[in-house]
Amino acid sequence: MGETGSGQRLRLGLVDGDGIGPEVVGSARRVVDEALSAAGCRAAEWVALPMGRRAIDEFGTALPESTLDGMAETDGWILGPHDNAAYPPQHRSAPGGAVRRHFGLHANIRPVQAIPGIRSVAPDIDLVIVRENSEGFYADRNMAVGSGEFCPTPDIALSVGLVTRAACERIAHEAFRLAATRRRQVTIVHKANVLPLTMGLFRDACYQVAREYPDIRVDDEHVDATAAHLVRAPGDFDVLVTENLFGDILSDLAAQLGGSLGTAASLNCSATRAMAQAVHGAAPDLAGRNRANPVALHRSAAMLLRWLAGRRADPGLAQAADRIDRAVAATFAAGIATADLGGLASTSEFTEQVTARVHKW
Repeated sequence: MGETGSGQRLRLGLVDGDGIGPEVVGSARRVVDEALSAAGCRAAEWVALPMGRRAIDEFGTALPESTLDGMAETDGWILGPHDNAAYPPQHRSAPGGAVRRHFGLHANIRPVQAIPGIRSVAPDIDLVIVRENSEGFYADRNMAVGSGEFCPTPDIALSVGLVTRAACERIAHEAFRLAATRRRQVTIVHKANVLPLTMGLFRDACYQVAREYPDIRVDDEHVDATAAHLVRAPGDFDVLVTENLFGDILSDLAAQLGGSLGTAASLNCSATRAMAQAVHGAAPDLAGRNRANPVALHRSAAMLLRWLAGRRADPGLAQAADRIDRAVAATFAAGIATADLGGLASTSEFTEQVTARVHKW
């Protein structure tokens, strides 16, 4: 069984997903294994958990109950991308959203930092978007029963957004705690000028929480102004806290400013559970061609190890996470990259380069 250097058992779930999922998830596993070894930790126990098209074919559902049960028995898991738009019509609800809802993963943490060796529109960008992950304007996360979208007639579509004070306060605490470890600045992103009830509640609840963190600077911006500000002066931002849909859009913009969506990591978490999931999609056109960029999932896996290190007070896991981040950066600095970043390395070749470098510190 897997144990860390501090003697704690470590069980991690692996969810391949669709498209390039099996390739990038397999790559992340290899990098994590090497990093744990290099940090003096015992090997993790990996648990394969089916989700996506293969699960539909085998179990008749994209997210089998056995997968949810298996996730509950692990310390965290790595989730591959899913391509639910290509599923049969009766299975097209997003399984990733269902996982987040089932385990109450209310926070989606998306850091963006330019990486030396990768051409970036904004080389000074260094920020984190803290995205409320459980409600807002995403139709799969705002109703106990039903999706939150309605069609009274074939020519009329309606959507309901959900904003609660409890969820706003919870995500605000996540943002302010994170800012305390960085440059001590939080920007509340909203659209209260045209959505005064829902977004006004989000803004005001975040400001209320801010009173508990007097050492953190806080301001707020409308989401459209934030998008323009990100393009003009991304270095002005430290931590941004926002609702679900806005956070999804802004994090893609910020990731591209920082170099590429292919390097954008994220962690979905609650106080007790965490899931590593790259920001990008399944890229079915690249599936099976050994050309996918695995970096986003490498960095997401490092975030998972760092989250577990904090929860367990385990310095070995924190060191393993640092080794992954440094190895990825060193690989890019050596001029090695996959085709989407202008390089020549295949997925497997890039993985070999990163795994070799995790042992160099």
